[in-house]
Amino acid sequence: MGTKSVRLDEDTYAYIEAHKREDETFSEAVDRLTHRPSVTDLAGLLDREDVDTMRDAIEEADERDVEEVRELRERFRNS
Repeated sequence: MGTKSVRLDEDTYAYIEAHKREDETFSEAVDRLTHRPSVTDLAGLLDREDVDTMRDAIEEADERDVEEVRELRERFRNS
């Protein structure tokens, strides 16, 4: 893998340096500090009950959306 030089403000450099772990390179620290979590990083965060509650709420919202679209369609047909 190649390398690139980048210019950092002093406060940004100080932040990275302060949060860099002893066993990682500066590049690894930048990667860790700027990397967004993926969906797989969230595995195990919620228990089954939370997932079921969220799924039910989403399904209810979807049903309300479908009904609202039907009502709007009827309103436009009758106008």
